[in-house]
Amino acid sequence: HPLDVVGWDEKQLCGLHLVPDVKGRPCEDFCVLQHSNRICVITLAEAHPLLQSGKTIKSINYQISANCSRLQNKVSGKSKRGAQFLTELAPLCRISSSDGEEYTIYSCIRGRLIEVNENILSNPAILQEKPSTEGYIAVVLPKFEESKSITQGLLTQKEYEEVLLKRLNSSS
Repeated sequence: HPLDVVGWDEKQLCGLHLVPDVKGRPCEDFCVLQHSNRICVITLAEAHPLLQSGKTIKSINYQISANCSRLQNKVSGKSKRGAQFLTELAPLCRISSSDGEEYTIYSCIRGRLIEVNENILSNPAILQEKPSTEGYIAVVLPKFEESKSITQGLLTQKEYEEVLLKRLNSSS
């Protein structure tokens, strides 16, 4: 269950929001779990190509550019000083699969990067085995005044299932 990793219960989960076809790339879907305290956990959505059978993750890289590594994100204090600021389309990491494909994982929401999941570097399989718990990508804190509006443009689980159904029908 998506809440296990962070020890949340159903009452603390404000929303499970899904972002389909990020940057127009078909099926590259992400999931944003939002806690009542505004914190958002970014994970892969169930239809993401990396979660389809037969894919093996070769490497995960938080080095976004020559000058920017998400691993160098150092956050301190209550005001989260030092956190990298992310836009909706800010890359969080790049994941290569053994079939030669490379996927860029995006933030999907604006906010401060609180942490990246370093456990997936040494154990990439948990990304596929437990994508919404131990295999999460990152934790992002949206600005207080934006935290409600951020998730309004995202899909609910029900809306996302309708997108998946449409995809299925158009491909068959």
